[in-house]
Amino acid sequence: MSFKKLNPPLKEALERLGIEEPLPFQKKILPKIKSGRDLYIFAPENSGKTTALVISTIQKLESAAFEDAPRALIYVKDKEAAKELEKEFKKFTRYMDLRIFSAYDEPDIEVQKVAIYEGVDIVIATPKKLFKLFSITGINVSQLKLLIVEDAEFITNTGIFNDLIRIPQHISKCQYLVFASETNSKIERLRDSFMARAEVLKMK
Repeated sequence: MSFKKLNPPLKEALERLGIEEPLPFQKKILPKIKSGRDLYIFAPENSGKTTALVISTIQKLESAAFEDAPRALIYVKDKEAAKELEKEFKKFTRYMDLRIFSAYDEPDIEVQKVAIYEGVDIVIATPKKLFKLFSITGINVSQLKLLIVEDAEFITNTGIFNDLIRIPQHISKCQYLVFASETNSKIERLRDSFMARAEVLKMK
């Protein structure tokens, strides 16, 4: 898949950032994501996973804000990962009206709930934080199009795993993507939850 098939605002963002051609991994993975399939995506560091995640999410959301409820939820390891991914998204969305919100330990969870309620398109947070927000009705999943786990190797214990699988139990229809460099037993166990029909894609 070439960047020519992306929507115009996204193509303009890529041109502005000097990204002319997809990397080999991105050329393979972007059409698969665009097809709407649930995917386990395994590729080494520096293969372009994060950029592929950002491009695919913006493309899926048509580079524009829509109503109030989030349309993409992205699980990350910790606060630093949330802030870094938000920063990466904002490089691309500088001239778009997509609303990106990353949630972590501060500020107060009620403040975060209000911020999300006022309207957001993409929410980035840890499994624990997302479930806390969901449990106080701070996350409306009725408009959700994408649920993504970035660098899923952080799923190493039962607590993280259980927090991660709780929200998908309440989602009727959504595309699921799990990005990682390599698998582990907890990543494999996601098949028992929302990844039952996922295709596995590996790049060496």
